[in-house]
Amino acid sequence: MAAAAATTPNSLLLRRPAAPKVVAAASPLRLPMRAARISCAAVATPAQSSSPAAGAGAADRGVYNFAAGPATLPLSVLQKAQAELVDYRGSGMSIMEMSHRGKEFDAAIKKAEADLRALLAVPDTHEVLFLQGGATSQFAAAPLNLCASPSDPADFVVSGSWSDKAFKEAKKFSAASVAWSGKDGKYTSLPPFDAIKQNPEARFLHICSNETIHGVEFKDYPEPKNKSGILVADMSSNFCSKPVDVSRFGIIYAGAQKNVGPSGVTIAIVRKDLIGNAQPITPVMLDYKTHADNASLYNTPPCFAIYICGLVFEDLLAQGGLAEVEKKNAHKAGILYDTIDASGGYYICPVEKSVRSLMNVPFTLAKGGDFEKQFIAEAAKEGMVQLKGHRSVGGVRASIYNAMPLAGVEKLVAFMKDFQARNP
Repeated sequence: MAAAAATTPNSLLLRRPAAPKVVAAASPLRLPMRAARISCAAVATPAQSSSPAAGAGAADRGVYNFAAGPATLPLSVLQKAQAELVDYRGSGMSIMEMSHRGKEFDAAIKKAEADLRALLAVPDTHEVLFLQGGATSQFAAAPLNLCASPSDPADFVVSGSWSDKAFKEAKKFSAASVAWSGKDGKYTSLPPFDAIKQNPEARFLHICSNETIHGVEFKDYPEPKNKSGILVADMSSNFCSKPVDVSRFGIIYAGAQKNVGPSGVTIAIVRKDLIGNAQPITPVMLDYKTHADNASLYNTPPCFAIYICGLVFEDLLAQGGLAEVEKKNAHKAGILYDTIDASGGYYICPVEKSVRSLMNVPFTLAKGGDFEKQFIAEAAKEGMVQLKGHRSVGGVRASIYNAMPLAGVEKLVAFMKDFQARNP
């Protein structure tokens, strides 16, 4: 940080954490990259690691990670996984080594599903599936499972890059059409629900509940007007960030790597009566019946990723559930948006205020691209990383998922104010 910054009122918040002391490990296992960034104070006892302060201690690793995904995970989850890595709960094996059909992993995946059902109040009418292939694979899976043939119509609300990709993929397996598009407005708004031109013959209505790149988020969901009443949602970047009435959806799918785990696992919540009618051309791995009939164990699943998701679900329940998590997320986002709006146009968020995302906050600097590069570079030096906007839109993007602690957002807004003061 430049010397001038030392005189600004926010400068104390911008000081990097002191270098941690190295403590000899009791175990022969050494994970130098992780261990070297955790101070003595951050090595919590089991009671401390279940603290409801999501992401607490993130700065003890030296950085606040604002990446859009894979994204920051709760430190307590990482520490528990580290402690169990070599010998999973007395089994003598790592969970990465054991059979996915063994009793240990069977218990882990069943516990993960039970906790997810508790978090989202998933009704018995819906299956919970742990899949692979990312949310992108679901762009094909949804029409393949819901449309009897490629001539069946389907409606899409195109509110950003990801819903546009979903629409284009669905066109291969259905007569997909755009019921509303925000492209002309550069994906900065969402439609009034009566502006969505739905086809009553459509097999389903598809939305992306939160556009990771453009930062628009549905605060409520449109009612499908198709005969079957099927609403499909890609919830990858706001999954488990707030309560959702699952019963309103035919399919919810989400890549885990934003809010609930590492990359490698995709979660689908599918209404049971929609399973078993896939098109004949459907690959076996995209047929929901394959996975429902085999309890997500048709083939070797991403065992470690599912295990981490289970730990995250435990952490979210320990915080008091998704209603409490949503309050924390709204508070963090409010601080950041308030700072942008109070900057006098120095920072600009193009998204309509009523649909601003609580998870992904894109903004630009009025002074232009060179200053954005300087902003991102200086922020990284101060321990705030992965703030560069998506390559398709540029600018700055702060992804503030569940595991991003309040302290991380507070440090970012302090830096924003300090940067503006030094670069008027």
